[in-house]
Amino acid sequence: MLLQRIQQQFIDSADLKYQCAQSLAQLVEAATNAVLASVTGGGKVLACGNGASAAGAQHFAASFVGRYDRERPELAALSLSADAAVLTGIANDFDVRSVYARQVRALGHGGDVLLALSTTGNSANLLAAVEAAHERDMTVVALTGARGGRMTQLLRDTDVHVCVPHELPARILEVHHLVLHCICDGVDAQLLGLPEAVINELEIPS
Repeated sequence: MLLQRIQQQFIDSADLKYQCAQSLAQLVEAATNAVLASVTGGGKVLACGNGASAAGAQHFAASFVGRYDRERPELAALSLSADAAVLTGIANDFDVRSVYARQVRALGHGGDVLLALSTTGNSANLLAAVEAAHERDMTVVALTGARGGRMTQLLRDTDVHVCVPHELPARILEVHHLVLHCICDGVDAQLLGLPEAVINELEIPS
């Protein structure tokens, strides 16, 4: 019984990812282009989320400042969930809803991107961060799930909303993680060209 349940987890995850490959690819491309335009124009990505999404934001920032798959110059990205002193200080002196918004107003500028990760789209601190990003004339790339929650109403036409069509947080997070990898890979491909192995495969005659 346990073995079958484990196998079903893999199957469910694969099925959702296949579905999203069809329905979300153009939105992920738009998100990649927004991030690329920002970092190549002297801007940066401010990433944030709660819980597992906070870990995703940190993973994304690490892949940008360090590397994703190939050597390249550093790209500007910062996880707003990484500094415990800032988070707890703002939460203590103001309120939890402000922990990201104050950072966005302090660090964000026009041309920057806010990368907001939320499985529900209803987290108050992320909604406040989106509002703060708009105050700073930033583009928002929102990764949500289900039907996007209240964040859907806050987003502008110039923002990008990648909403995973599923209710289970674990499945949504798995797709979010893949989307973050797609953005990193897409930016690298635009900056560095296709990897040599991929070029060789394309050149093999059928």
